[in-house]
Amino acid sequence: MSDSIEPSTSSREDPDLAPSPNPNSIIHPRREPFEHGLLPIPKLILSDPIQTLIPLKQKLAPTGRVNSETLAESLQISIDHAQLVLNTLASVLHADADPIVKARPAEIDSVGADLRDLILFLYIQSYKRLLPRTHKDSASVADVWPSTSAFDGYLSALSPLQLVRSNSRRFMPSQSDEEAHQLSYLQKHMANILQLLAEPAEGEGEESLVLSMEGFEHLAFLIQFGEKGSEGIPLSQAAPFFANSDPDMPAVPVPAAQVHDWLLQNIASALEHLTERVSPRENGPANNSDQDVAMADACTSSIKSSASAKGPSFIEGISKASYVKQASEIKSSSVKVINCHDSAIYILAPLRYATIYGCSDATIILGAVGKVAVRVEHCERVHVITAARRVCIANCRECVFFLGVNQRPLIVGDNHKLQVAPYNTFYSQLEEHMAEAGIEATINRWDEPLALGAVDPHDSLSHPAGVSDAQAESATHVDPDQFIDFLIPNWFGGECAGSTKANPFPLPDAYVAAQQRKQKSWVEIKKLIKEAPLDDSRKREVSSALHVYFRDWLYGNLHIQLSEFSHLS
Repeated sequence: MSDSIEPSTSSREDPDLAPSPNPNSIIHPRREPFEHGLLPIPKLILSDPIQTLIPLKQKLAPTGRVNSETLAESLQISIDHAQLVLNTLASVLHADADPIVKARPAEIDSVGADLRDLILFLYIQSYKRLLPRTHKDSASVADVWPSTSAFDGYLSALSPLQLVRSNSRRFMPSQSDEEAHQLSYLQKHMANILQLLAEPAEGEGEESLVLSMEGFEHLAFLIQFGEKGSEGIPLSQAAPFFANSDPDMPAVPVPAAQVHDWLLQNIASALEHLTERVSPRENGPANNSDQDVAMADACTSSIKSSASAKGPSFIEGISKASYVKQASEIKSSSVKVINCHDSAIYILAPLRYATIYGCSDATIILGAVGKVAVRVEHCERVHVITAARRVCIANCRECVFFLGVNQRPLIVGDNHKLQVAPYNTFYSQLEEHMAEAGIEATINRWDEPLALGAVDPHDSLSHPAGVSDAQAESATHVDPDQFIDFLIPNWFGGECAGSTKANPFPLPDAYVAAQQRKQKSWVEIKKLIKEAPLDDSRKREVSSALHVYFRDWLYGNLHIQLSEFSHLS
């Protein structure tokens, strides 16, 4: 099995292998593994994946499924890192019916990962993300990022303040750019990937590799057919050599070289389709709308939002405003909040994954994020409140995270002055959304952050010598005396009635005690005001002054639009 897969001798123009011209049958890379599945663990970045993974596959083949102890021993990594690998794989896996996806958080390790999915996951750790485009007037924005480190070139190049100046995602890779980059990676590495999934043909030695339908289906971890973001069609049904197979009869394995030819043709066709779709936009007027992100559904003229069944819903460019989206208004299972500043953003819906990118001085509330993750990246002075299975924080500064998470928060990259705290809010449908997303309120690991490398080896950037092994700065705990509950205004009254009446995540004792002390102090203050020898007008003045100071403190600490709390007056 050491021989690489060579192109088959069949013609490249074989009509049986030609990709379908139907736009709904175009091959797409799955976003989840590339966006949420890359871990900055040096021992997972393999210089020659085939030389490492083929022996690993042969060694672990008898086990079928792999737990953290076996994985840690095989790769010489810590148990913590091995558990992180399994948790991350479960969060980005394509097969919702797989036992590791259905497992409760505490059961993931005992269930273990399918060896073939694990091998593919380890292989793509060598992937390098697409770099952002450079700002055409970089000199004019070079001085807006107040503090840079010796090795955060990526962060300083994409600081929130610079994004305010650019006021668009022109300089960030578009969805089409990223898809083309991922397809090109798969095109280059597909022979190796198939070699890892294939088996020697019976009676023909190791020189002839074949791929079973079951092995072929594992490619769905990396690719899919049909509309982006939709369920698509089963991978085996898209392939001419497995389509319409008798379910009662095992499909005959296919030469791996034949599969390779067919996949390369489909990838080439998809890349050509992407080029044709992107070129008119890039050659057109500068103010043309991005085809990937149609700007619609704006709540003010400066707010840009889009939603499509094809991919994530984008919430972009919100500044000095409040923005609310409920489950009925989210047409996608994923959300990206990009380049938002001085705002309060409420996404009160169950989601599969969410990304917060390039935001500053904002409070962002995400409902319940289940299968994949919340990723918060390149943000400054942002408060994030979310119930999620897992959260990843990368290259952020002076941010506070109020978390209800079933897995340890992951901290990577160049972070400074991060704080974490237990979850601190609720809305009427929260528990319903948590159940839909598979989040357990009895498990909250907010206070167990796991810090990995300060340098992300997947970012394609060069870094000064000596920083590649540096560990990311972890997060501190919010002082219980500084912890407050966050009130989500009830904008819609009875329209969205639900059963949640309080925060479903139990608070640690220290935070409960701090809340009780504050409540007691407030009762005493009210009593003093009531019993003070003042006439009614003076009492109203004192009460009003206290309220003003409270609102100023609240605004300064949580970046909340004061108009939302006018009902407190």
